[in-house]
Amino acid sequence: MAYVDDCDAPASGRDRAAVPAGTGGGAPPATLKILVAGGFGAGKTTFVGAVSEIEPLSTEELLSKVGAGRDPLHGVEEKTTTTVALDFGRITLDERHVLYLFGTPGQHRFWFLWEELCAGALGAVVLADTRRLADCFPAVDFFERRGIGFIVAVNEFDGGHRYGPEEVREAVGLGPEVPVVRCDARLASSGTGALAALVRHLLCMSAVSSSSSESGEPP
Repeated sequence: MAYVDDCDAPASGRDRAAVPAGTGGGAPPATLKILVAGGFGAGKTTFVGAVSEIEPLSTEELLSKVGAGRDPLHGVEEKTTTTVALDFGRITLDERHVLYLFGTPGQHRFWFLWEELCAGALGAVVLADTRRLADCFPAVDFFERRGIGFIVAVNEFDGGHRYGPEEVREAVGLGPEVPVVRCDARLASSGTGALAALVRHLLCMSAVSSSSSESGEPP
């Protein structure tokens, strides 16, 4: 991928010590829920595992011949496992805030879980695989219909075609207000960069909504 450098090797939450939350005997930290969504094989499990400070919870199972028939592997032929429920990770921002990451399953037959997973979510990162760009459309549509703020993070796989952010925006049909960023789901710094872009976007949305409320105009 395009973002590997000398000081940032592929990382896993297992390799970093967790930062204790809520130390000091004060109130328990506020938990913020973020979803990591996208199509089948887009890198959601890898993303959550790379940025999580704890051993991530994963519900991956081996792909069966029956499953492979229902989930075409064009472009992701090397994939041997799939998430059947969710991925879960955690990032401690400071003593008062903890980020919970929930990776959604990618296959259509597991989409019924998305409604439950999105309850209480602050926002979402939609991972897009340029080898199967159309696979991110359902996730984009899902969050747009529910008014949940999201960004699109283009996970540039080795050997995949490199598209500029504006090319991806046009192909997916995104409005100018939705950020499109490049991402390497294997790298902690790249994943946290995408999460930072999401937080900035959510803060901007909140500021616009507050301004509209004060002026009496619709957001």
